[in-house]
Amino acid sequence: MTTPARQPAEQQPAGPPRPAGRLVLAGAPLGRATDASTGLAQALATAPVIAAEDTRRLHRLAADLGVDVPGRVLSFFEGNEQARVPQLISALQDGQDVLVVTDAGMPSVSDPGYRLVAAAIEAGLVVTALPGPSAVTTAIAVSGLPVDRFCFEGFLPRKPGSRRRLLAELAGERRTMVFFESPHRIAESLADLAQALGPDRPAALCRELTKTYEQVVRGSLAELRDWAAGEVRGEITLVVAGQPAGSAQVEAAELAELVSVREQAGQGRKEAIAEVAATAGVAKRLVFDAVVAAKRGG
Repeated sequence: MTTPARQPAEQQPAGPPRPAGRLVLAGAPLGRATDASTGLAQALATAPVIAAEDTRRLHRLAADLGVDVPGRVLSFFEGNEQARVPQLISALQDGQDVLVVTDAGMPSVSDPGYRLVAAAIEAGLVVTALPGPSAVTTAIAVSGLPVDRFCFEGFLPRKPGSRRRLLAELAGERRTMVFFESPHRIAESLADLAQALGPDRPAALCRELTKTYEQVVRGSLAELRDWAAGEVRGEITLVVAGQPAGSAQVEAAELAELVSVREQAGQGRKEAIAEVAATAGVAKRLVFDAVVAAKRGG
């Protein structure tokens, strides 16, 4: 008797592909936990994966908010950011939302996050944010300096030469400038700022914003330089006024005249521009533009 051939098992149709997760950048309080948004508290309580700059501070924040954190918490700081990116992208592609929380303020703004955001966008994934406090906008709001136009320059270079070159390029910046700086470098940076931008340039040094010992010191760069000669502690955001419009015209004329004097003495223009820029502590481009403007004006 012939045994009938076994019929192949019916193959179950595959279900729809699992939707990818979202990358959520969460603004964290600068100091007071009560400044946290309701959205951040809800996200901490529901996110499958949390990438935290400091896992201990994250759990402390959650405790202050009365929130349990059931999701998987991964450390995500400057030292391991690049190595973490593939793991977090994989979690997103697997359908899990990933919440990024740094110690304070918005991720990727002088904090970990940029590399992950770029990788997520390249992979076609959704990137969104939970708005929250920002040291940049908080400092400029209380500085008393013009806020209609401003630029954020982040942390100044650590090496004195690099820092001075950057500040020379910013000497003609008209917008209000915002910098982050560490307490042990603030005195040197203020001295370099006073040298590059002028000792009378108005500024505001904001220390420990929204925290118990919040302090805002306003004055000229020279006054702040002298004040910072003592011990300074805490997180610092520095706001510096841009160059006034009227003084820029005077300075441009002076720069062009200095170049003209050197040219009349037989020096080449390129060399003269470089020498004047170095002496005045400004970018060579500013000197070149001043020379061109002077010639156009006769």
